[in-house]
Amino acid sequence: MLRLEKLTYRIGGRVLLDGADAAIAPGHRVGLVGRNGTGKTTLLRLICGEIEPDGGRIELPARWRIGVTRQEAPDGPQNLIDTVLAGDAELVRLHREAETAADAHDIAAIHERLGAIDAHSAPARAARILKGLGFDDAAQLRPCREFSGGMRMRVALAALLFLAPDLLLLDEPTNHLDLEASLWLQEFLRGYPGTLIVVSHDREVLNRVAEEILSLEGGKLTLYTGGYDRFEEARRMRSEQDEKQRQRQQTERARIRAFVDRFRYKASKARQAQSRLKMLERMKPIAEARDDGSISFDFPDPDPLPPPLLRLDRTDIGYDGKPVLRGVDLRLDADDRIALLGANGNGKSTLVKLLAGRLKPLAGEMRRSDKLRIGYFAQHQADELDLAATPVIALARLRPHDADVRLRGHLGRFGFSQERADTRIADLSGGEKARLLFALMTVHRPHLLLLDEPTNHLDIVSRQALIEALNAFAGAVVLVSHDPHLIELTADRLWLVDGGQAKPFDGDLDDYRTRVTAMAGRTGERSEAGQRPGASGRRDGRREAAEKRAALAPLKKQLTDTEAEIDRLTAERQRLAAALAEPELYNGESRRLLDLQKRLAEVERRLTACETAWFDLHAAWDAAKEASAAGGSRRSLDP
Repeated sequence: MLRLEKLTYRIGGRVLLDGADAAIAPGHRVGLVGRNGTGKTTLLRLICGEIEPDGGRIELPARWRIGVTRQEAPDGPQNLIDTVLAGDAELVRLHREAETAADAHDIAAIHERLGAIDAHSAPARAARILKGLGFDDAAQLRPCREFSGGMRMRVALAALLFLAPDLLLLDEPTNHLDLEASLWLQEFLRGYPGTLIVVSHDREVLNRVAEEILSLEGGKLTLYTGGYDRFEEARRMRSEQDEKQRQRQQTERARIRAFVDRFRYKASKARQAQSRLKMLERMKPIAEARDDGSISFDFPDPDPLPPPLLRLDRTDIGYDGKPVLRGVDLRLDADDRIALLGANGNGKSTLVKLLAGRLKPLAGEMRRSDKLRIGYFAQHQADELDLAATPVIALARLRPHDADVRLRGHLGRFGFSQERADTRIADLSGGEKARLLFALMTVHRPHLLLLDEPTNHLDIVSRQALIEALNAFAGAVVLVSHDPHLIELTADRLWLVDGGQAKPFDGDLDDYRTRVTAMAGRTGERSEAGQRPGASGRRDGRREAAEKRAALAPLKKQLTDTEAEIDRLTAERQRLAAALAEPELYNGESRRLLDLQKRLAEVERRLTACETAWFDLHAAWDAAKEASAAGGSRRSLDP
């Protein structure tokens, strides 16, 4: 059990946690939510002991191992498999000791422990996690230092998942993931056997993974049952009830105040008036519902243009003469809402760069309206902002002839007050920088918005505001995002970028999820994915499973061999039958015809025998599995 009691923490004179209480049961998966800046990351740092609270205490079992996402990306000459394995300090230590130990008892103890933590399967488990996060077999053997910072952050996440601590603390784990890796991670975390706290602004992650939502608001923690949608509904109902109660209280306070004002100076009523004054003092006011700092986006509508806005005909797209995508056919009209699907590295951003005019076609044709204006949001564009400037100065550089009031009015469309418009960009939050990029990209009233991962730094409230603004926008939108909620509520059409092609996807996002899961081939993987070697109960379960597999292995091998023989004989029978169907055979020597007929008879005899043996083996296999399952059930019922 993880307990937070009267937890208080201040930073720079600001109270982030004010006597907060919460209790999380072992094995529960909890989503930690709150607006940007409320202290979610700080709470994770307090739980893992990186910083000390100003008051209160944190209790958790002493034996628990804690794992938390780090901001530092791994680096070095090791390949990805070895980098992930290095995250398990015990595994590394045991392997080192096994190489140097001389005493027979020490060697036996080391190898016993290596067996207990399934050390022999560690590389396979590491490879499976890396594969799920988007690293194919070849990439797993490349040095870590060859990858970009974002991909190395995926490696850091893989190492943490491989370690499988008792308490797993994840802070925005999908920020560096594409949609495919995010879907895999959701399935992995749904099967995680330990206690999980995940901070995320991805509504789908919180709905699919979390069993409870821990809300941090106003320095207090409140635990809700269910995923994010259920939390949102419960909070809304609670807010409505509080508002009704507040209004009733205000009515009662006004009635009491009127009685006191009327009778406090009358001797016959003075005692009653004084009693009511004390009642007023004891009546704790119910606070008015807090303003959650709601953000609004307002994309200015463009001038109308005749269709199509843009068209690609058999277009090849790439770099330095080498195509990434070939033969792309795409037409964009003013009312289009297109989301691009496909794993990272398949060319989604490359296609968006072509549409934005950052790349030229290698072949084929791109036709666009002469008056077409494009707003482009690149996922790493925030790194190019002038941190010394202010939002109003950055906007004035794009519109030097606009009056100051007009510039500030445009910034106001994206939630910038007078104060924040004059704040140095270096001092803005990640979400504010993202909103500034929206303001800059739309200052010329674009007809087409190209959005490449626009939600990375937006909290849930801001993401919802973005959805509403995109749906109200009169122009066209092409979207790349790992946020399924954003795609589902804004995109009318899906394009799959995969295998050097970019083509319409025939289906919705649920169909795409099914496709991704099927391609990953993860049958049964959820039960294996989150296993933490070393926990005695799970270790015993693995040992039992291994013993069952060992007992059934000979029977399984006979079945497999028999099936292979049946396939071979069936193919040979078809070949012989085809040969016997040739008319020329009956015009030649009878010896060849006789040999083929004898061989066919022999093959059919052996095939019948194999099929009979297969049925018997399969019956024995089913009986053995039932007996094994029954034995396991009896053991589970033993006291």
